[in-house]
Amino acid sequence: MEAKIQSLKDYLLKEETWGQLGLIFIEIVLILLVSAVAVRVGKRIIQKFFLVRQRSPLGYSERRQNTLMKLLQNVLTYVVYFSAIIAILTTFGIKVAGLLAGAGIVGLAVGFGAQSLVKDVITGFFIIFEDQFAVGDQVQIGTANGIVQEIGLRTTKLKSYTGELHIIPNGSILVVINYSIYNSLALIDISVTPDNDILSMEKNIEEFLKELPNKYEELVKKPSYLGIQSFNASEIVVRFTAETVPTKQNSVARKIRRDLVEFLEQKGIKIS
Repeated sequence: MEAKIQSLKDYLLKEETWGQLGLIFIEIVLILLVSAVAVRVGKRIIQKFFLVRQRSPLGYSERRQNTLMKLLQNVLTYVVYFSAIIAILTTFGIKVAGLLAGAGIVGLAVGFGAQSLVKDVITGFFIIFEDQFAVGDQVQIGTANGIVQEIGLRTTKLKSYTGELHIIPNGSILVVINYSIYNSLALIDISVTPDNDILSMEKNIEEFLKELPNKYEELVKKPSYLGIQSFNASEIVVRFTAETVPTKQNSVARKIRRDLVEFLEQKGIKIS
């Protein structure tokens, strides 16, 4: 035991040992520096490539472009840093090729519990291939609802309206509700007092609705007046619908309610 300790001391006190350690440290720093620069430059090249495609006369989907750009940037990051790890292990004298050949790539993956990793990657591929959702879409996945920030090889990131970032493994995505593909429908109710002239009120509302497409660019067409939704001794609730571009139904409904209240007051219609 004492001989081993003495041998270790002699090794550490050698000038050659510290020289080798210094060279290894410099090599590792250079590998990490080159990797960081390669990732940064590569991401910019990918971004510029997609910007050029957007300016081309050929048709393209901005949703799909943004998704593919983020995905390629993620793949670049994984490949570069995986190569950096291999290079660092080689710097320490570890024969990575022999390690992979001895263990087998499949056996190594299973040994590290990579079944879920493979599932995440395959699911992520089909999400993009089938265009289930894209970067910028408003979606609901499970209990998480928000805007898609990124679709990676393993995870999907959603940012909710209150600022939380949900990071969801692709393999756990079972059901997705996408609010950004088709037009949205706003249901708008307003309560008036029972002593109003109903026919006159309906005529005024129809007049109001005709002007809305020129006022709100989010509207797809003129809103439809549906009629009386419910009534009781103290109020009558009338309802109409407004078809909007995707995800704009709530903001449009708030604007219409504000303007409709002002319009009805100008016409002398009492609101309950």
